[in-house]
Amino acid sequence: MMRCLYSGVSGLQNHQVRMDVIGNNVSNVNTYGFKKNRVSFQDLLYQNMSGAAAPTVEVGGINPKQIGLGMSIAQIGTIFTQGALQTTGRNLDLAITGEGFFIEKKGENVFYSRTGVFGIDKDGVLVNPSNGFRIQGWNSEFVNGKYIINTANPIGDITIPIGGKSPAKATSRVDYKSNLNSETAALPEGREPTEEEIAASVHKTTIDIFDSKGNKHQLQLSFTRIPGTVNQWTCTATMLDLPDVQIQLDIPGNNINDSNSILLQFNNEGAILSTSDNPANPGAPSDIINVGNLIANASFVLPDGQQQNIQLNLGTSGQYDGITQFASPTTTKAIDQDGYTMGYLETFVIDNQGVVTGIYSNGEKIALGQVALATFTNPEGLQKVGDNNFVQTINSGMANVSAANTAGKGALVAGALEMSNVDLSEEFTDMIVTQRGFEANSKTIQTADQMLQVIMGLKR
Repeated sequence: MMRCLYSGVSGLQNHQVRMDVIGNNVSNVNTYGFKKNRVSFQDLLYQNMSGAAAPTVEVGGINPKQIGLGMSIAQIGTIFTQGALQTTGRNLDLAITGEGFFIEKKGENVFYSRTGVFGIDKDGVLVNPSNGFRIQGWNSEFVNGKYIINTANPIGDITIPIGGKSPAKATSRVDYKSNLNSETAALPEGREPTEEEIAASVHKTTIDIFDSKGNKHQLQLSFTRIPGTVNQWTCTATMLDLPDVQIQLDIPGNNINDSNSILLQFNNEGAILSTSDNPANPGAPSDIINVGNLIANASFVLPDGQQQNIQLNLGTSGQYDGITQFASPTTTKAIDQDGYTMGYLETFVIDNQGVVTGIYSNGEKIALGQVALATFTNPEGLQKVGDNNFVQTINSGMANVSAANTAGKGALVAGALEMSNVDLSEEFTDMIVTQRGFEANSKTIQTADQMLQVIMGLKR
């Protein structure tokens, strides 16, 4: 009889704990990144009334007789199923699709979270604005003229240089793509051409280039068919805005071209074949390139004494990726150059690997940093500490840190947040079942009490 009372009490107590867990789940139904908990029960102890007996020749075996002594909580586990994503449109909101945790740091204390509501403090550090914890990742490094992110380095605070500058860069490479009309008439020989003849025979293209201070200049390339030849053109370079600046256009090799012109040779199929020096003086020593990438080096000295060298990429020999010669209108298809003026950071974006890319007023896009993610062998072994944060325990395993979309980690979605994985219909169903279990255990106690009253009434 007393065993029944104590069993009922254990049922009441533990069903109350389950109701507490359900209540916490329901209260966090709209908490970003929240992971629900689940209570598992187990039976407690057993009193043996008699043990088991083995069968004999005369009788069969006898099973043990046991009376249970109630129940207890086996586990209150965290369920890490994926929550639904909610679009926010805010570029500092990040959601994880798949495995992984954001890494936050306060002093020497490290925390892990699925909540991607981030902000920037006054120092430009990426933080959790609700508690000031600093988001961990990698900052970019300037190596060999490029900004790179080395994820092999230790993680640290991510700094976004709001209002920062992208320094000017002098143009060092120009990729030129165009078509020269094969039907273009050559300039007349033996007399000065008219302006109409020049306009019809010479194709001019102006390319904006930059010096090391960010000043813009206009490099003009003029293409003229060579009279009396087949598929040969002269390319002449001048500075349109600085007519007094002399340009030396040279094909790499042993011989230096002292002019601003080179020769281009095409085949009958319209592909460029070669580039060479000294088209105006064929008898002079010259260099020629007739394989691979066809280039020319443009060198000049600006009025301030600054020397600038630009590599003109004209295409690949025998291919159609640069200058071509077809019976189509002469047009410039594409020009790409690597110089730019100084610019200010205007905004930034974050991709699915957590790379923060700054967009500057000069059109440059520079990698500023990258958000790190952590995974665990046993994520259910993590301990909740509030603020939507977890801490590592001896049963969770060590944090495995790397970039998103690598080493089994999920991808990041910018402009979205992960919702709670609490299912209200499931929670309300569990609430009903828990309530009925609580009522059943209370009924057990009531019935046992009534039986005790009957026993007490037997006394005379």
